Parts: sequence; structure tokens; C-alpha cells
Amino acid sequence: MKNSNMPATRSLAVRLAPLGLALALTACAGAGGHPRDPLEPLNRATFAFNETADKYVMRPVAQVYDYAPLPLKVGVGNFFGNIGDVWIGVNNLLQGKFVDGLSDGGRVLVNSTVGMFGLFDIATELGLEKHDEDLGQTLGSWGVGEGPYIVLPFLGPSTLRDSVGLIGDLEADPVWQFKEVAVRNSLSGLRFTHRRASLLGADTTAEQAALDKYGYMRSFYLQYRLNQVYDGQPPRVKDPDDE
Repeated sequence: MKNSNMPATRSLAVRLAPLGLALALTACAGAGGHPRDPLEPLNRATFAFNETADKYVMRPVAQVYDYAPLPLKVGVGNFFGNIGDVWIGVNNLLQGKFVDGLSDGGRVLVNSTVGMFGLFDIATELGLEKHDEDLGQTLGSWGVGEGPYIVLPFLGPSTLRDSVGLIGDLEADPVWQFKEVAVRNSLSGLRFTHRRASLLGADTTAEQAALDKYGYMRSFYLQYRLNQVYDGQPPRVKDPDDE
């Protein structure tokens, strides 16, 4: 008799494999360079790969998408934002922020009904604030250290803690859980393209502002995530990149 859990087990194993490789390489990495980036040679290689993939594939697609009518792009963003509010609310509750968690639940209820399945963000108009939480932030609020800095293929900057959190985020993502592969891939691709299009101005700024874009992005990401974990009031931490 075939084990019905095998596909799920194999899927989880595939997702955990890069994380296991990163752990192994971290254990073998020596000191030197940025103390929070022991995998810098590997990370720089992955960063270069991502830059090439972005230049020839992801950025051109995002630029084409950016020509879409603004109401359409707003509707797409609102739709995926409404889906995301479910998991955001769960993470707020896990962090003990019950008022925010209930507010997120209210957002989903209002936008899924009056807002026509999330195409219109009525909740914000009613004063229900949009939050941004994920499992990586929840782990950080529980005191889990961020671990070494990691650059993930296609996905970009992360840390060991955020990579573990990403696995949980994907497992809880309604889009990722679609059984129909074509639907899942289409929705995932549209969401990724929408997010990439929203960064078209920011990446130009990074190109112009930094002599070393890799170091700039590393410093930005680590400070940005620290700020998220502490809800805008992070402790002062000296960044070696500042030197």
C-alpha cells in the first residue's frame, strides 16, 4: 500500500534541502569579512546569479506589467494583500499583539465581503490599519536569533531565522496550497511580478547609491528586519558595513 503522506514529505524535504545546505556551509565557514555573513563568497555568487536573472527575466516582465492600468494593479495588490492578512493576523496573535490580530481578522472579513474578495481595500478606509508580519518576525519576537545572513536564489536577502520562517510562511500560504498546479503557478507568478514592479524605482536608487550593491543590500535588509521585529523601535546595533 502506498503511503499517502509521501508527496507532502517529499515536498517538505525539497524545501528544507537548501536550508540544510546553508547550515552545513555555515558550520564550515571561517571567520573574516562581515561577522554576520560567514557565507559571503557563496552569497555573492548567488547575488550575482539573482542580478542576472532579474536583468534578463524578472525586471523586463515587471516593466511590461507596470504598463497595466493603475486600477488593475491596485486591485491585484489588494487581492493578494487580503490573502496575506490572514497569516499576518495569525502572526500578530502569536506575538501577543491581540488587538492587531483582531484588526487583521476584521480586515479580511470586510475586504472579502464588501471589498469583493479583496479587490477593494475598504478596511483601510474604515480605519483598520494594514500590518506586515511573518513567521520570521514572530520567531524574532520570541527571542530566536537571526543567524547568518543568507542570499536565496531568486528570493534574495534572508537570514537563517527568516529562511526557516519562510518555510512556515509557504506552508500557510493559501496560494501555495492550491492543488491545481497551473492555478498555483499563475497566481504565484502574478504576485511575484506585482511585487517586483513595485520595486522598479527602489532598485535604481540602490544602483546609484552604492559602490558595492551587495553590501548595500545586506546592510539594508538586516536593519530593515531588525526594525520590523521590534516594531520600529529596534535597539542600537553597530553594523560593520557602516565602517
